[in-house]
Amino acid sequence: GGREYGHIVTRMGIERKVIVGHWADKKVQERLASWMRTAVGIMESSHIRVCRVADNMRNAAVTEGDKVEAQIKFGWEVDAYPINEVCDYVKNVSKGDVDVLVEEYYNKYDILFEGRDPEEFKRHVAVQAAIEIGFERFLEEKNYQAIVTHFGDLGALKQLPGLAIQRLMEKGYGFGAEGDWKSAALYRTVWVMNQGLPKGCSFLEDYTLNFDGANSSILQSHMLEICPLIAANKPRLEVKFLGIGIRKSQTARLVFTSKTGTGCTATVVDMGNRFRLIVNDVECIEPKPLPKLPVASALWIPMPNLEVGAAAWILAGGTHHTSFSYDLTVEDWGDFAEMAGIEMIVIDENTTIREFKKELRMNEVYYMLNKALC
Repeated sequence: GGREYGHIVTRMGIERKVIVGHWADKKVQERLASWMRTAVGIMESSHIRVCRVADNMRNAAVTEGDKVEAQIKFGWEVDAYPINEVCDYVKNVSKGDVDVLVEEYYNKYDILFEGRDPEEFKRHVAVQAAIEIGFERFLEEKNYQAIVTHFGDLGALKQLPGLAIQRLMEKGYGFGAEGDWKSAALYRTVWVMNQGLPKGCSFLEDYTLNFDGANSSILQSHMLEICPLIAANKPRLEVKFLGIGIRKSQTARLVFTSKTGTGCTATVVDMGNRFRLIVNDVECIEPKPLPKLPVASALWIPMPNLEVGAAAWILAGGTHHTSFSYDLTVEDWGDFAEMAGIEMIVIDENTTIREFKKELRMNEVYYMLNKALC
């Protein structure tokens, strides 16, 4: 029956998943469960609404893309709002609600005063509590599952949303920095696909490169917005001066380092005539102490190594933002790309630059011919 059904579906040109084995085999069940998890992600993706409260970062085309085509292909709806319309929700948060949330912070995280006056410290933390509550109320009321901010356009906000965004990501809201709405929608999808899995996921950015021979690696971080789901230990609540962006201020954030282990990171880019999903297997390693780094971080070696992995990523047109998961795999992303009907490029332990370039060229020809025939 499987072969007869497979033949007609092949004739019809329908993408599908083929799993071979006995239904009681644990590996078969795991692969089926993985496919179902991806199918849930596709269903979620089909109605993700992204609240975009600023434009994309100047001179960063990779964070932009065709929003109409993204809605056609993925179902993502990307709407723009003036930042101060969201700020009004923050302004209307009561002191009582802020105090309750600040108490939750103090109970949940390690508090690092570092010689600061405790009351002054708490005032800065309270700013983030109001942002978290206000943003979440705005998103819930207007039915958005993801949000995009920009450090160059903060309106009436007293701080860049740091701790607030970290906690919203932990709750499942998609996030993209510097106007990156594709990363915001993709992270929401990753979070949904990751539910019930043990090690967590986060929005991340290539922060700095560590060239150290065979141990060369990439420090993954951002100004503030890293999800605590990937933290190896209890996060520290810190207040530090943030000198980046239009609002230079003492800003509250969670600081931690990530768990170690294998993972998979992904991004979506707009190639003009198609969307491309780029996926890279990575190995998160134990970082050396970084006492002067006042933000959350992960340290990883992209497969097969930094030199090949980073070069392939650049050749494929990859972004500096990614959606990372310890638990999702290349196979999961392959299923996602097939269901969404988009191109997928994989960078793993078997990648060589010569073969990778060939794949990129062949893909380009395929999509050009496909468009011409359609």
